[in-house]
Amino acid sequence: MASLLKDVYSPQFFSAFARVLQKVVPAVDPEEFSSRIFTPDWEAKELKARMRHTALVLHHFLPPAFAEAVPVLLHTIEQLKADQFPVRHVEFMFFPDYVELFGLEDLPTSIHALEHMTQFISAEFAVRPFLLKYPEPMMAQMMAWSTHPQHTVRRLASEGCRPRLPWAMALPFLKKNPAPILPILENLKNDPSEFVRRSVANNLNDISKDNPELVLQLLARWKGQSPHTDWVVKHGCRTLLKQGHTQVLQYFGYEKEAPLALQNFQVHTPEVALGNELQFSFVLKNLAPLPQKIRLEYGVYYRKANASLARKVFKISEREYAPVEEVTISRRQSFRFITTRKYYPGAHRLSLIVNGQERETLDFTVTQ
Repeated sequence: MASLLKDVYSPQFFSAFARVLQKVVPAVDPEEFSSRIFTPDWEAKELKARMRHTALVLHHFLPPAFAEAVPVLLHTIEQLKADQFPVRHVEFMFFPDYVELFGLEDLPTSIHALEHMTQFISAEFAVRPFLLKYPEPMMAQMMAWSTHPQHTVRRLASEGCRPRLPWAMALPFLKKNPAPILPILENLKNDPSEFVRRSVANNLNDISKDNPELVLQLLARWKGQSPHTDWVVKHGCRTLLKQGHTQVLQYFGYEKEAPLALQNFQVHTPEVALGNELQFSFVLKNLAPLPQKIRLEYGVYYRKANASLARKVFKISEREYAPVEEVTISRRQSFRFITTRKYYPGAHRLSLIVNGQERETLDFTVTQ
């Protein structure tokens, strides 16, 4: 949540960072560094704007030539490691942002910089302008990175070329034709690092939104190769499963018209005040004389600003139900204030989804 994460850029953080930078660039004055950071519009800046502003301030204290600045940046990273400077999450992403900002015309130096920086802080955002400007050489570089000994670099090979990476610029040429990504994912689908495998699954999920047929082809080739690859395939098909894609459901053993009964579906909070929770329950009974696999989800139709409804699907469970097994299921859905969704008072809807098929719906109201 950016409105919270942006506060990692505190006066204490910049004061400590400037002292480390001073060890590498003795001319750095920590007080001047902080004064350049905390401009009158600082408080209004969100996370990415603060990263970009920090990169610009950093540029003031570095050699103006990009090829000369990069060794200083890499030395500073090594100094941060030597000093055991605490790294929480995203605060040092201004390093790869610096490369994106000042290195776009110097591809070899930028590749060198990003390869080293991503071993300290993720560079998947910074690599994308280079993919747009130099698609063929950069995809070749991503392929080379997919065999790198460091798992963080291998992850960059997959994460950086995701067609729909959240909070990042899109890659239209890969949304249209993701074929150049596939050899990279082939290399990484059974990677020893879960960090890398999760990125492969997320990349597959991105591809499935524009090119589901390609994901189905990979599904047929990869499924059953190893437990790791099976997990990647399943997680990479999560959007297709939520959409009730017939072939994907069948592949994972789910019948669209599963013989079961949904009984006593109730919304226990027909009016939900903003900040509170929706509560509901129902009974599921397997009507089949044999065990059957059930993927159980619910959909919340959120009211939009124009009063239309847009469904978001949430998973409940995936498991095998015994013959005539009957289970009571209760769930809660929060309407607490978050930065990633705006709630609008008024009519909403709740649905139960079984093996991709919406079976039951009930209405409820969100109040101010």
